[in-house]
Amino acid sequence: MTPCPPRVPNRTLLTAALALAFAGCALQPQPLTSDERQAAAQDGRARMFAQQEPLQGPVTLEEAMARAIKYNLDHRVKLMEEAVARRQLDLSNVDLLPRLAAAAGYTSRDNEQASSSRDIVTGTQSLVPSVSTDRSRSTADLTLSWNVLDFGVSYYSARQQADRWLATQERRRKVVHLLMQQTRQAYWQAVGAQQLQDKVGPVLDQVRAALADARKVEVEKLRQPLDALNYQRQLLELVRQLEAVRDELAQAKPRLASVMNLPPGQVFAVTTPPAMEAPPIGLPTDRMEETALLRRPELVEAQYNERIGVLETRKALARLLPGLELSLGTHTDSNSFLVNDTWSEAGLRISWNLLNVFNAETIRGVAQAQLDVARQQSLALNMAVLTQVHLAHLEYLARARQYDLTQQVHTVEQRILQQTRNAATANAQGKLEEIRASASAMMSELKLYQSYGALQGAYGQVIATLGLDPLPDSVAAHDVKTLGDAVRASEKTWTQVVNPS
Repeated sequence: MTPCPPRVPNRTLLTAALALAFAGCALQPQPLTSDERQAAAQDGRARMFAQQEPLQGPVTLEEAMARAIKYNLDHRVKLMEEAVARRQLDLSNVDLLPRLAAAAGYTSRDNEQASSSRDIVTGTQSLVPSVSTDRSRSTADLTLSWNVLDFGVSYYSARQQADRWLATQERRRKVVHLLMQQTRQAYWQAVGAQQLQDKVGPVLDQVRAALADARKVEVEKLRQPLDALNYQRQLLELVRQLEAVRDELAQAKPRLASVMNLPPGQVFAVTTPPAMEAPPIGLPTDRMEETALLRRPELVEAQYNERIGVLETRKALARLLPGLELSLGTHTDSNSFLVNDTWSEAGLRISWNLLNVFNAETIRGVAQAQLDVARQQSLALNMAVLTQVHLAHLEYLARARQYDLTQQVHTVEQRILQQTRNAATANAQGKLEEIRASASAMMSELKLYQSYGALQGAYGQVIATLGLDPLPDSVAAHDVKTLGDAVRASEKTWTQVVNPS
């Protein structure tokens, strides 16, 4: 007789079935297709420049700052971070409320839940097996509970989150200050590029024409070979310098466009100021220090972090206290054996983690150490800010002196060009001196704009170092024109602050 195969237990079959099911559900990596990457790239490019006001004429400095504030992507990231912090504060406030829990369930079994009793003295069964629960039943509960300890901890956590939200606002202010400094410097570089872009080409054509003539003279041997080669070398050096200038000018407007979040390659013009006057700064250094210590976003953020550290200490102490939980609920059960299938109950429960009592000093020490770190960081930031104030002021003074000297050099170069042109006759100085004077005059004009842009950048650095905001606390609207008017009004306020009468 053939023996029967051993019977596989049901548990083994169930385990094997579950293993096969999980193996079939194993996920495989799916790389992005080229169509998906292309679609993502097109969508990202469209969203980068979506819903922007079109340019209306030449861009002013105030409009450039307004567009940077409204459309710059780095600033948008900080705005989103601030919004997330605000939502987290809302969630922290929800944690202060009591917990209201609703639950419902259904259970069923394949046999009766019977039980009996046994006499503990004789060991014999005292009751026949009986049931007091239906094989299938449903339950529902609605419970309101409130833990006093959790409320205290959640209260301090909510206050900490409120300070974190305020700290994100200060970080956004810091980004705006740096953005305005970059915008100011990029704008004046674009002004210089716009003024010089039509002047490089004619001088470059003149140099290349002279170079062609010099090579012809060399071929026809009308001059000594060494003299002809030296002449060509000087002309080629001028070509190299002019090409470098043209390449540098070509990068100015794209930098400004990037700050304003304009599409790369978009053609636009900037307004040309009637005069390039040095922005005045007459605020004493001690007043500059006071203003920076009061307004710098890094210091304000450090103060919020210090408050967060104080609250962390209080929260750590609150966790050492006993927890008192109050509960109130209503329940229902479909079990037919129950006399009262619906009932309400109230409870009071106290709990205390006794191990926290032994770790009280450690917990308090950790919280105090975090607070001490925050205070030391604040002191280090104070020292850094004071140093930055002095360095920014010294940088401004140095740039102002350099700009004054550059103006004088530019005036002399223009006079030399005029005298050279007057003396450039067939029997006088020749073409090389005239070309060299033209190139030198144009170089001096380029350095003039570069020096003024550096001066404006140093002025913007002083404004940022003092923590002066480009916008008031409230703005009537957020269109480019309104923001530009607000920037112009704030700049008047800056002038009164940094150059009091």
